[in-house]
Amino acid sequence: MDRTISEKTPIALDGKTVLVTGSPGFIGAYLVLRLLRENTLTRVVSMDDLNDYYDPALKQYRLRQIERAAADAKTEHIFVRGSIVDRELLERIFETYRPEIVVHLAAQAGVRYSIEHPEVYIASNIVGFFNILEACRKYPPEHLVYASSSSVYGGNQKIPFSTDDPTDRPVSLYAATKKSSELLAHSYAKLYNIPCTGLRFFTVYGPAGRPDMFYYSATRKLAAGKTIRIFNYGNCKRDFTYIDDIVEGIFRVMRGAPKKTVGPDGLPIPPYAIYNIGGGTPENLLDFVQTLQEELVRAGVLPEDYDFAAHRELAPMQPGDVPITYADSRALEEDFDFRPSIGIREGLRRFVEWYRAYTAEKETDSDS
Repeated sequence: MDRTISEKTPIALDGKTVLVTGSPGFIGAYLVLRLLRENTLTRVVSMDDLNDYYDPALKQYRLRQIERAAADAKTEHIFVRGSIVDRELLERIFETYRPEIVVHLAAQAGVRYSIEHPEVYIASNIVGFFNILEACRKYPPEHLVYASSSSVYGGNQKIPFSTDDPTDRPVSLYAATKKSSELLAHSYAKLYNIPCTGLRFFTVYGPAGRPDMFYYSATRKLAAGKTIRIFNYGNCKRDFTYIDDIVEGIFRVMRGAPKKTVGPDGLPIPPYAIYNIGGGTPENLLDFVQTLQEELVRAGVLPEDYDFAAHRELAPMQPGDVPITYADSRALEEDFDFRPSIGIREGLRRFVEWYRAYTAEKETDSDS
């Protein structure tokens, strides 16, 4: 489908303050590290509540990486521990630091967890995002960039998934909350002329990733001699996207806000955009597992004679899952000249090498 390249207002980062929510989270930590390397910002303010959805030690590990980078950077870094559900705290942060760019990545993640704990998702992903929008209304930034998800496409049969496709049939509460965020952002863009860009991420993976993601949990189970379950009997495809590609996409989008324009009625045309960020090459889950196993052996995490067949079980589809995700990211490429480029082999190799070093470090700490 032909499309017109969206007009953008360029945003220079020099001397600016950026607020990143969810900073010790997987994507948030990598983004903060990237911003600190730029050395052109005045300040990066980051926040998170460090909850225990997964092992808080991993969030502390990421936070230590940020603190080390900040010690050598010209850019000031300030970390605030707190929840986006705390509206008063958010407003104090906005009032104190007046961020010109807001990157909202804090959210309750996980499709399956939402089935058993729906109230957590309503609080964080809907109420929390509403609080972000309200703070942006009172202290308008030049650009609000927020995380959405490929899950909004639900059981869409048309592939690849395009941002022009309908997204009104979510198959999980998590997906429903992410779609709700998109609708709320569009409303605030229209009513208050706040430039907003949503990013639909596709299966992000890499070093220091979330332990509940398949590639990480499978690695831990295989290393412990346990059996991994492969759902839908292996007939799943995922558009895996390496973390560096995700962060590069965010970084470029930050610097190009949807242009503010006025319609024939004299009212603002919503300065709003939405993009997919995905690798664009869906991988069969069995092939993905095969590559992961090969890299685990190569790195010495598993022995060469490891019996993989004895440690995997094919299982039916789980509630909330979909058989395939596949991103059409042409809009991102056309508007920001960026296309994810890191393949599965390279990405999994980097993850496995990190995992080996990280587990060795933890063992050393526990022995001392």
